[in-house]
Amino acid sequence: MHVLVLGAGQLARMMSLAGAPLNIQISAYDVASGNIVHPLTQHLLGHGLENAIEQVDVITAEFEHIPHDVLDVCEASGKFLPSTQAIKAGGDRRLEKALLDNAGARNANYYVIETREDFSRAIEHVGVPMVLKSALGGYDGKGQWRLKDATQAEAIWKEMAECIAATPTQAIVAEEFVPFNREVSLVGARAKDGHVEVYPLAENVHTNGVLSLSSAIDAPELQAQAKQMFTAVAESLDYVGVLALEFFDVDGQLLVNEIAPRVHNSGHWTQQGSETCQFENHLRAVCGLPLGSTKLVRETAMINILGEESLPESVLAMAGCHIHWYGKEKRTGRKMGHINVCGDYSGELQRRLCALAKVLDADVFPAVQAFASKWRD
Repeated sequence: MHVLVLGAGQLARMMSLAGAPLNIQISAYDVASGNIVHPLTQHLLGHGLENAIEQVDVITAEFEHIPHDVLDVCEASGKFLPSTQAIKAGGDRRLEKALLDNAGARNANYYVIETREDFSRAIEHVGVPMVLKSALGGYDGKGQWRLKDATQAEAIWKEMAECIAATPTQAIVAEEFVPFNREVSLVGARAKDGHVEVYPLAENVHTNGVLSLSSAIDAPELQAQAKQMFTAVAESLDYVGVLALEFFDVDGQLLVNEIAPRVHNSGHWTQQGSETCQFENHLRAVCGLPLGSTKLVRETAMINILGEESLPESVLAMAGCHIHWYGKEKRTGRKMGHINVCGDYSGELQRRLCALAKVLDADVFPAVQAFASKWRD
């Protein structure tokens, strides 16, 4: 079986690693250059989307912000999964909100803004404070504003107007500010026959809008809510593959914040923590194979490595620590890799995270330091 992944980043890389034992071959299509590359070595394999499509059995994607003309070509081939509708919804907050509403998945009150008049109506409809997000192109905290007081409206509108003018069909989605207790996410998979498997919820900690720390948690009531909404969204799309839903936990009530129609950063812990990792299950789903077990086999947390190309060697010597590098050139804030930290029980995992905090730079890994300080207290 040969799978083409739209996108040539770390998610395609990890799909390739997960697919090899199943004899699933992975090629990656670099959307920017049109090159077909090996996802691990980045060696050039060919050029041109049509050429790539002819050589593969299945096409999938590692990110949402794919030009629609590329998606249309893939859809016409009849080989693309999960679906171009799902990818487009993941890349456009307007479509995403409509999808959530149609699926009956709870989410924050919102209003779409294209003009200054829309902005005024949004303030009346949504209320202040509010969070404002670009409909297209925003991720990891980019393309977002927060209106804390109506007196800020003119200054924020100038920035939003520039954003709208810079991209055809751009808009801003205003959302009510949700005073949540924490952020959690659910990663799951849906097979071609409609069978669904979900992983345990993960609790997520962000730093400057970027995921820093993600840990599998045991929360049966929240798990049930999340699975119900996951299933509703997946079925509404006739989804095939791995899908992630990000939630706000508001006093035990979940609200969907975002969807990601792909393998997801908050699911990287499954590489060491679950019987079948998210990358293998995505490939199983799109290739028409039975889904693997999503059972938690050990307590696990994932730590993003941002903007760093090396770690202290002592990390490699620490029990339960597994480093995954992405083979990228160093750039400030860039996701360079991640660390999965495991323990046979929660107390062991906590101790290992505290030990790791002692050897990692506190300025680079603030979420780990904050966890260690809280646990010691």
